[in-house]
Amino acid sequence: MPDKPQHPHLILPAGTQVVTLIEQRNSQGEGIRRSGSVGKIIKSPTDSTHAYLVHFPDGTQSTFYRHEIAIRKQVQGINFDRPDADKDDLDLYPYIIYKCTVGSRAYGLDVESSDTDRRGIYLPPADMQWSLYGLPEQIENSQTQECFWELQKFLVLALKANPNILECLYTPLVEFKNPACEELLGERHRFLSKLVYQTFNGYVLSQFKKLEQDLRTTGSLKWKHVMHLVRLLSAGVTTLQEGYVPVEAVENRDKLLSIRNGEMTWKQVNDWRLALHKQFDEAHQSTKLPDRPDYVWANDYLIRCRKSMVGQ
Repeated sequence: MPDKPQHPHLILPAGTQVVTLIEQRNSQGEGIRRSGSVGKIIKSPTDSTHAYLVHFPDGTQSTFYRHEIAIRKQVQGINFDRPDADKDDLDLYPYIIYKCTVGSRAYGLDVESSDTDRRGIYLPPADMQWSLYGLPEQIENSQTQECFWELQKFLVLALKANPNILECLYTPLVEFKNPACEELLGERHRFLSKLVYQTFNGYVLSQFKKLEQDLRTTGSLKWKHVMHLVRLLSAGVTTLQEGYVPVEAVENRDKLLSIRNGEMTWKQVNDWRLALHKQFDEAHQSTKLPDRPDYVWANDYLIRCRKSMVGQ
């Protein structure tokens, strides 16, 4: 049961079913209503400093302040305490099956101060998957700039053409992969589809809109972010044209670094960006990629991987 109500200043309307968080006693100190009793609000206060009038199944009514009651649906929400609650993400590290480097170092756009961003996949034993407590969709270590997705989450994001996930599949900097991930990388083309046009384009458009707002309000820009957006858009064009995700920025490296160094004007950058959008539109019309990725193969792969973890 919660220690304190969520949104304590929100006035609950009449008709809301609630659970009492305190035991009510009479003037002699005798218990007259136990904690955990279920009732329904029949009169709400005008503000959070006054009490609610609550009706109970036995026909009686009592007043309670907001911190003395909880919404029944919230109390019944599943929020189990794990028996191993003292464990953290590091305890899942032995189940990492794929580790790679992405970001500036993989793009070939790193400088001396660039971080090393590692990403990958973890596949836990079957009994963890089947557990009532569930598993995190991703595990992270902010100190080492690492993030690893649970296999199903990784596959779902890849099928949606998430740019960060697709780059994990195509980065040239692979630190570790088990046999299952050898197969995954060998079949990575199955995740490419025309959805790339929507996800890459949509992200760049939304971010450039924010950048233009920043430029109007502050007069300054984070040129590193601008560089990576242009690089992403260029990579999207190549993906539709060639059928693979180019992670390392070879052809436009010097030009992209000139953006990062603030050597290009905003107009020059925006003109390049608009030209890339036009190329992206044309590539979308002529691409040989399918309309959708191979969901059937991805599902079969996930099931086989999870079966392999039975008894591990």
